[in-house]
Amino acid sequence: MENTGIQPINQADMIHETKNVYKSLAIMGKRAQQISVQVKEELAGRLSTFAPASDNLEEITENREQIEISKYYERQMKPAQQSIDAFLANKIYFRDPHQESK
Repeated sequence: MENTGIQPINQADMIHETKNVYKSLAIMGKRAQQISVQVKEELAGRLSTFAPASDNLEEITENREQIEISKYYERQMKPAQQSIDAFLANKIYFRDPHQESK
């Protein structure tokens, strides 16, 4: 299991590509949102196979496989940390439309 605590980031590393802290944070935030949506869709797709055929609450039972899938996704690295790691490793493609129009 990895360290889930908050880790400091060297500001020089963070602004290396963008030359702007806020732009870097915006890029990482947008990527974290993309990762979050992707993981949510993937999890919903995997859990949809366990959806009950009826809405009767008395028939809902505990499904071990469904619980294991949910636990797997809970243990994954959070989207914010994934985007920070990817940004610092220069694995995020981004462009500034304002720079391109000049």
